[in-house]
Amino acid sequence: MAHGLNNQSQQNYYDGDDFGGYQFISLDEVISNFTATYVGDGKLLDKTLRSDISFHAHRALQELSYDTLKSCKSQEIEVSPNLTMPLPHDYVNYVKLAWVDNSGIERMIYPASKTSNPTPIRQNSDGEYALTAIGTLTLGSNTVVLDGEYPEILVGMQVVSPSIPIDGNANSPTANAGYLSITVVGNVYNSGGITTIVLHDEIGADVEATWGTGTSTNSQETLTFLPTYMALPALVQPTTWPSSQINPHLTQATGPSDIYLQEETPHIVESLTWDATDPKILAASASDISNVKVGMVVSSFYFPPETIVTDVNGAYITTSKVATVPVASAAGEITFASLETTSDTWENYKSNTPSENRNNDYDDDTYWPVNGERYGLDPQHAQANGSYYIDCAGGKIHFSSNISGKTVILKYISDHLGTHEEMIVPKLAEEAIYKWIAYGCLSAKMGIPEYIINRYKKEKFAETRKAKLRLSNIKLEEITQILRGKSKQIKH
Repeated sequence: MAHGLNNQSQQNYYDGDDFGGYQFISLDEVISNFTATYVGDGKLLDKTLRSDISFHAHRALQELSYDTLKSCKSQEIEVSPNLTMPLPHDYVNYVKLAWVDNSGIERMIYPASKTSNPTPIRQNSDGEYALTAIGTLTLGSNTVVLDGEYPEILVGMQVVSPSIPIDGNANSPTANAGYLSITVVGNVYNSGGITTIVLHDEIGADVEATWGTGTSTNSQETLTFLPTYMALPALVQPTTWPSSQINPHLTQATGPSDIYLQEETPHIVESLTWDATDPKILAASASDISNVKVGMVVSSFYFPPETIVTDVNGAYITTSKVATVPVASAAGEITFASLETTSDTWENYKSNTPSENRNNDYDDDTYWPVNGERYGLDPQHAQANGSYYIDCAGGKIHFSSNISGKTVILKYISDHLGTHEEMIVPKLAEEAIYKWIAYGCLSAKMGIPEYIINRYKKEKFAETRKAKLRLSNIKLEEITQILRGKSKQIKH
């Protein structure tokens, strides 16, 4: 279609579904128009590649999308009890958030500027950045009884203590082949409020305590637990073992840090049954697994590494992998752990009842219990619509507790580059795009006089300003109506 012409009949338009499409021009057409007008012998850009023009056109569309072009992107969801909403896949920034009442009216939700969801670091009782426990070691035994119940201790974690071997394990077939062995949690048992762990090395062989030859056969020591392959610098830096000799029940952690983050509280479930042919785990009742969620990790010696929960239905849990060893007669025990970290700040925020909702005695938005007592109140708290904050690192929007169950609308900004169909330019901003491309190509080209570059820089700025005014859609009658609604009468 030639630029500026509409060859589509009105009947075809109304029979189709592209209503309002005439107000836009595709980015491909903008690039073609620019190439035909600005590129060639005797023109502004005599030797410019189409790829260069395309790059600057895409960058122009991105930049104008942020604060000039209108945003029509939106999502509507019902907020679940977890009080979170994932950011859209093409999210760049938000325009506003609101919940919808029974009349379909949007109620503005205001950002909570004084809270966040920081990265939580797990600390022991001494405030150290570590996961520690007191364990009773027995000479010649690979079983360690801890001083309490520790659901956060999972199969595959590295264990470090003075009496636990970290190198030269006699049970390791590669001990003399230049490999450094580490000790990991091979299995975990929880009973009567006490956690018992079994020590293995990378290839699944037992690791026995070395304490007390000639002194004592029993000892209590502080055990430090780390994500797998996260060694204490002063002790050992483990090397990579041959894949054929890796413990099949060992889940290898990722990341270079030896700091253990505080994750959501794991759940220990007992009286479970499973077999080695069906990826189903049967619980004694549905209430026993009410806290087990899809995506949790299955921490058990009897399941392969990286086994996760794929479904929870009634008393059955479906896993991504089948168990290697069956357990019958409801004798099994599994720790289900979430990989998501949780901060005390977020937990307190979502569990707190907002102050604006603690007293519903109001009439015409005037709260009688505080009548005349709201001087100096922060405006963001002078409303009952709720609040939110955006966790940029986690990619989620967190809501206050009074938003639970409400229908929420997110209006947001993208960069118009998500799909090919989105790469369209409002005709009211078409000239601004041309000037952006011209300035971008000229500023990247050698030998262009500075006054030429500055000229197109000014033209780019002027056309962007003009496009913003056009797209603001300011109407005199609408402004007049707003002014008439004020307390002071305006004659017209």
